[in-house]
Amino acid sequence: MSILTPVEPAPSLTEQAVATLRREILTTRLLPGETLSEASAAQLLGLGKAPVRAALARLAEEGLVQAVPRRGWIVSLVTIRDIHEVFDLRLMLEPEAARRAAGRVDTAELRRLDAVCACGYRPEDEESTHAFLDANKAFHVAVAELSGNGRLARQVDRLLDESTRMLALGLRRRDRTGEMAHEHHALIEALALGRAEEAASIMRQQVGASRSMVLAALTTPESAMVL
Repeated sequence: MSILTPVEPAPSLTEQAVATLRREILTTRLLPGETLSEASAAQLLGLGKAPVRAALARLAEEGLVQAVPRRGWIVSLVTIRDIHEVFDLRLMLEPEAARRAAGRVDTAELRRLDAVCACGYRPEDEESTHAFLDANKAFHVAVAELSGNGRLARQVDRLLDESTRMLALGLRRRDRTGEMAHEHHALIEALALGRAEEAASIMRQQVGASRSMVLAALTTPESAMVL
């Protein structure tokens, strides 16, 4: 007698629209301040207006878009306050996650994830930048999951989604590939050897350096992304 594997229900049209639009915003294909009408979003996604309208309402709750009377919707700007709040929380949570993950590490898996980051990216090539950011997020989430605290890992996952948009904007102005690769290698070694305080310190330095890069990139006179 065969055992049938439960089939995952297909995502609803609204869920599909939410996922696609969120991805477009986080990767900055839809830039901060860009106007987005329900009609243009529906055309972009190949869906009707009803699921798109519901998706935009969900994204507004997440703070990624804002409704504007007579203009439709705009992609939310990235502000100085946003940057500080997101990275402040990352600095509270990720060093502690690294401390708890020390000695519990799947070194091979972290090295596999890090290998994608080490390949770097080309600022003029959007796909390579997005692949780099996806790999960087996966690396940090994997460390958080190794902490053994599922809620901590989920919070880190959400924060990394928010910081991905900031990093995507910042990496266009400065290539931190080499620095991040060095930081990842040092972190993997500290985690594998069970050096909890060293792992926490390296994570703190890495997150702090990323914040400094984003702030430097988005507060230049020519940058119109930050208010």
